[in-house]
Amino acid sequence: MRNFEFFEPTTIEEASSLLAQHNGTAQLLAGGTDIIIGMKARALTPECVISLEKIPGLDGITYSDNEGLRVGAMTKLREIEQSQIIIDQYTALVEGAAEVGSIQIRNLATLGGNICNSSPAADAAAALLVLDAQVKIASTDGERTVSITDFFLGPGENVLQTGEIVTGFEFPPQPANSGSQYLKQKIREVMDLAFVGVAASVQLDNGTVKDVKIGLAAVAPTPIRASNAEATINGNALNDELLNQAGTAAAAQSSPISDLRCSADYRREIVDVLTRRAVQTAATRAQS
Repeated sequence: MRNFEFFEPTTIEEASSLLAQHNGTAQLLAGGTDIIIGMKARALTPECVISLEKIPGLDGITYSDNEGLRVGAMTKLREIEQSQIIIDQYTALVEGAAEVGSIQIRNLATLGGNICNSSPAADAAAALLVLDAQVKIASTDGERTVSITDFFLGPGENVLQTGEIVTGFEFPPQPANSGSQYLKQKIREVMDLAFVGVAASVQLDNGTVKDVKIGLAAVAPTPIRASNAEATINGNALNDELLNQAGTAAAAQSSPISDLRCSADYRREIVDVLTRRAVQTAATRAQS
């Protein structure tokens, strides 16, 4: 690991100014579960590291029936995993958070770090897509909000501009008769990257799917919505034939790669299977 300067700002403005001042040579430190590994392997060689740990207001979970859920960017994934309101109403987010590494890692890793790393295989990303998350961003120039569907630009790339910092995530209240699930295909039971990740949220109205959202991870340059599969399901009652059509549509919309872990064809097959399972389970949860 090369020598670097270390900063601990106490305000967003100070952190943003440091980022701008060291443009291109600085790394933000949230939980550190990615950056520390990268720096030890010399895949990352920042001249300075800016910790967000001492900036107040960047962590925590709040909820109201009118405004929905807010999760601070520095909130630990283990806290999300154990939050009762998220377990009850934003289940896919709990399941995505629980898939990241080990308990020890989740006690350090943050939701902001998981999303800002912008890996196509990020476990939390697919859940955020189906739960309509909004990303709160701040800098010395002020604040802005970006839909999670517009946040990712490519592997390791996102919409953040120089000096901008993600401060939190907002989720709308979940409608009645709705449920969600996140599923992940992997080899090892824990601490493994997703071959494929699929999240689904379903809202029912007298047995008919009023709204469905399907998010895919690890099968495209960015996490994506399977919009063709959603269009197949919306407005219809779920049955095996419809689920098969949706799975086929989701697989066709994915664009996975072949690598040392598995082939692109295998990933497409798993997208098909997990899409059917996630939608069915989300619908079952919507009825309970």
